[in-house]
Amino acid sequence: MHAPHPGQQPAGPQPIPGVDTIIAVGSGKGGVGKTTLSVNLALALSKVGHKVGLLDADVYGPNVPLMLGASATPRVVGDNRIVPLDIHGLKVISVGFLNPGDKPLIWRGPMLHSIMRQFLGSVEWGQLDYLVVDLPPGTGDVALSLIQTVPLTGAIVVSTPSDVALQDARKAIEMFRQVKVDIVGLVENMSYFVCPHCHHEIDIFSKGGGEKTAQQFGIAFLGNVELDPDIRKAGDTGKPVVLTGEDSPPAKSLYAFARKVASRVKEIKSTIPESVIQIQ
Repeated sequence: MHAPHPGQQPAGPQPIPGVDTIIAVGSGKGGVGKTTLSVNLALALSKVGHKVGLLDADVYGPNVPLMLGASATPRVVGDNRIVPLDIHGLKVISVGFLNPGDKPLIWRGPMLHSIMRQFLGSVEWGQLDYLVVDLPPGTGDVALSLIQTVPLTGAIVVSTPSDVALQDARKAIEMFRQVKVDIVGLVENMSYFVCPHCHHEIDIFSKGGGEKTAQQFGIAFLGNVELDPDIRKAGDTGKPVVLTGEDSPPAKSLYAFARKVASRVKEIKSTIPESVIQIQ
């Protein structure tokens, strides 16, 4: 393997120094709770003892600042290096910190690629066990820029049990496969609602579609997360529900999801040749 000449940009995805695992969280469509799961996944991994960063790459709808109750502007130090915010023990960066309020970002592909490269290569992430990347919905420019810039450990696909959401989730699975990204698994969000009066489960968005789709595509099923008002309220108030602890009823399925993700990452890494690990 030849070293690049001085001033020459290295070809292909380049690892982020100090970052061990990079996981993208994507979905084929919006409205399935992808950001809610990304935020709670990152926090749950942190709470069980890992060093975790969270990159909000959803440039069109950067909701991570709201869900984490943060609005500060990251500092810039040295040679235009960005210092991520430290929120609940996470290192966090988001376009929402740089472009607060309701003003939309109207960017084309090259601008999106540029901001992704900056967030990945110019942020002082330090030593991380996991960097969780919350992607925009769909299979567009931001996901491709991420894949072209850094070597992903794997991708998580989020869906609800409904046929409409699963149709788009299948497209996301195929996209990651086409660009040769390992799929950590599929998680089914808003799987069921427990009636507070009769305590029976109500299948608002159908039932079991996520697990069937995972079986159909031969990928891991990462579990069911219930439709719980407490999860929604916690995100809206900037205090994600996993902060209430693993024994908290509304947080249990999210911690179970995080543990399955960690287990799957170990499986994926066990199949990577030692020579590749040393290069990274």
